[in-house]
Amino acid sequence: MALWAGRFKKEINANVNAFNSSISFDARMYKHDIMGSQAHAKMLAKQGIISRQNLTEILKGLNDILCELENGDLLFDPHAEDIHMFIEAELTKRYPESGKKLHTARSRNDQVALDLRLYTRDEIKDIQGMLMELMQVLINQAKGHTHTIMCGYTHLQRAQPITFAHHLMAYVEMFYRDYTRLDDCMKRLNVSPLGSGALATTTYPIDRHFVAQELHMNDIMYNSLDGVSDRDYAIELANDLAMIMMHLSRLSEEIILWCSWEFKYIELDDAYATGSSIMPQKKNPDIAELVRGKSARVINDVSTLLTMMKGLPLAYNKDMQEDKETLFDAIDQVKLCLPVFSDMINTMKVNKQRMQECAAKGFINATDCADYLVKKGKAFRDAYKTTGQLVAYCIDHDEVLETLPLDIYKSFDEVFEKDVYQAISLLTCVENRLVDGGPAPQTCQKAIKRMEKQLEALNHG
Repeated sequence: MALWAGRFKKEINANVNAFNSSISFDARMYKHDIMGSQAHAKMLAKQGIISRQNLTEILKGLNDILCELENGDLLFDPHAEDIHMFIEAELTKRYPESGKKLHTARSRNDQVALDLRLYTRDEIKDIQGMLMELMQVLINQAKGHTHTIMCGYTHLQRAQPITFAHHLMAYVEMFYRDYTRLDDCMKRLNVSPLGSGALATTTYPIDRHFVAQELHMNDIMYNSLDGVSDRDYAIELANDLAMIMMHLSRLSEEIILWCSWEFKYIELDDAYATGSSIMPQKKNPDIAELVRGKSARVINDVSTLLTMMKGLPLAYNKDMQEDKETLFDAIDQVKLCLPVFSDMINTMKVNKQRMQECAAKGFINATDCADYLVKKGKAFRDAYKTTGQLVAYCIDHDEVLETLPLDIYKSFDEVFEKDVYQAISLLTCVENRLVDGGPAPQTCQKAIKRMEKQLEALNHG
């Protein structure tokens, strides 16, 4: 019989019980449920609400349950309503009097709100560790390619010369922001709702701050209605995870392009690609494609949480049971993608020569040609027009700016001299972009060092 069955005259319908049950997915919070119950019991004993004997039995019982769940001697009861009821029922079997006193001054509403916060707190730390690993992998790749010239694109059209290191470091900046967003989420997440009760606290003289300190939480929630019904932190975390997946998806798209025959900028290690069942020549970037696909799933999780919450009156509503499966899915997908993605990036081979060849044929030094004319005294708009005409001439005559004869240059503008070839050299174009945030090798090396210091500060923060 359910622990709450006193009000009811008959057993709950079996189909309703299965429909109502959440243990199939909330069982993963068993450690956090036990952790919260231990802190609650200590507080009850400190306040004289339960005896020291009750506390001793509760703590021993909960520790035994934890150990048995960990080593497989105790299995979750699939017929239990949820993980909270399962653990309390199991404790009560072992210590009937003390077990029945554990739930004093507590509701499942504030209990589940606490458990989910404790669980997601641990998951954030794990995900941050994975983000740190990915950033280090990208930085290590970037260090070897500060002089590897490639095309920078806009509209997926060749635009201006950059380095491969500069391109990779753009993603490091994105993932760094993702890491710090999780830090920000943690500040709002790591507060204790326990003591809010069902919605209106309790008449017992509890010490909510003691429980928060026991659980290493920063503070308590100061409105009991908000304490049991707030899921902002879950939505915020899901959104942060969606941002991570969006960034992974963008990089996945580029990897998919780069390892195609049309680009051939990189080659994925055989361990991180698959073949075709019918076409023997194929080497498919399935990992990148799966990550790109899974990003849609995590983005949808944010929408699910927002839609679930948008029509709920205060305080707790059973709809909120849907928060866990959705948030757990977002967490699981990110944790599935990050490690394998790091390994894929770490083992890929970069085709420097191919990048250089593509950069040489894309007129990506046209802006530098226009800048050359500006430095000779021309107005930028006039220089822009002249350079555009030069590019059109090159296209019509199967030429490139680097090898176009000087007399042709002069036919468009007499100010052109032999120094134009140095000015439009791809290496010159990149090396002269020394502005902070630019692709010049020394600027990029400076950016790498800056980021390494920032990551070191996070590690020791």
